[in-house]
Amino acid sequence: MSGGHVVVIGAGIVGACTALALRREGWEVTLLDPAEPGGEQAASYGNGAWLSPHSVIPPATPGTWRRVPQFLRDPLGPLSIRWSYLPRATPWLLRYLWSGWTEARVLRAARALRPLLEGAPALHAALAEAAGVSGLIRRDGLMYIYPDRAAFEAEALAWRVRCQVGLTWREIGAEELRRREPELDRRYGFAILAEEGGHCRDPGTYVAALVAQAVREGARLRRAAATGFRIEDGRLRAVGTKAGEVAADRAVIAAGIRSRPLAALAGNRLPLQTERGYHAVIAAPEAGPRVPLMPSDGKMGVTMTEAGLRAAGQVEIAALEDAPDWRRAAILRDHLLRSFPGLPRDLPPERVRFWMGHRPSMPDGLPCIGPARRSPDIVFAFGHGHTGLVGAPRTAKLALDLVARRRPDLDPAPYNPLRFD
Repeated sequence: MSGGHVVVIGAGIVGACTALALRREGWEVTLLDPAEPGGEQAASYGNGAWLSPHSVIPPATPGTWRRVPQFLRDPLGPLSIRWSYLPRATPWLLRYLWSGWTEARVLRAARALRPLLEGAPALHAALAEAAGVSGLIRRDGLMYIYPDRAAFEAEALAWRVRCQVGLTWREIGAEELRRREPELDRRYGFAILAEEGGHCRDPGTYVAALVAQAVREGARLRRAAATGFRIEDGRLRAVGTKAGEVAADRAVIAAGIRSRPLAALAGNRLPLQTERGYHAVIAAPEAGPRVPLMPSDGKMGVTMTEAGLRAAGQVEIAALEDAPDWRRAAILRDHLLRSFPGLPRDLPPERVRFWMGHRPSMPDGLPCIGPARRSPDIVFAFGHGHTGLVGAPRTAKLALDLVARRRPDLDPAPYNPLRFD
């Protein structure tokens, strides 16, 4: 069953799931990451905590281009672009807008994402149980909440596309919404219940537990950053680090936003961009939702986590090295206060924690999963944008199939890195 030694570069959620999948088929595995698995530096730590098979709609949809001037004018809008970064971001933004130019393009992306996300809560539940943290994965569903049905119908395209790819949901009226979420502000009177969805109560701890489980199952964790590859006659011989080479027969690049320079060294120049996201967490909240919510007037995931009530969202297009704009996290906090009247308006600062991280995003909303140009021994598994947590188990299985050079269960064509050539 084993074909040799695989170096998995990146110990985030995708890397952790991939290491486990490889070990369980007998491959020798080294996980390579300079930082603590599940630490605050990683997108896996601070995401919205949702496991949503309904997250098949790419970020750009028809008409998004009309809002670009607003994105530039308003630094605190749900999507903003820093002026200083605009020249560097323009090629990515043009591809981003083009990917959602028509409903047909949105539908094509949704059809590609659906099999990658399908059944994700059950897959994560199995992984968590094996790692001894079954309580971190919940399968209670997810709710999209609106002031009224008209606000829901304003998003008809997204829900029409979801229906076309086989997703289902249940409509909830005002009276039932009150019963289900009694602490929610009464300005919300309509909801969509996605019963297939789930969430993770602590993504950082979950990732760390999966890495620890991979180590228990025989993987090695090495604290180092990958710096390159030694390839001879099209075959991978080693992965380079500052501390020296790690001999390898295969490698999987799953390093999130840090994957772009490694992909270039493997022969692929890819338009990977950071979509900077923020979260705010209120510790020991006096009120909150029973199941995770996404309000239409906030476009954020509102989830009760082990650390407290988390609101995660916002998209900021800026340089990787730019300082955070913590006003964006304050917007998330303030939305929580408006949405749950039971929360005190005079929260002391020590009860609120802000975070900013980097979603590794491709302009078409689809990840890159496939072999590198310089050698098929190097497999890419990054660029998931908003779907990294939910899509990790099936990404890992696809990466395993590509490493093993066998026909995958999941069609890899939509995620092929060569689509950007």
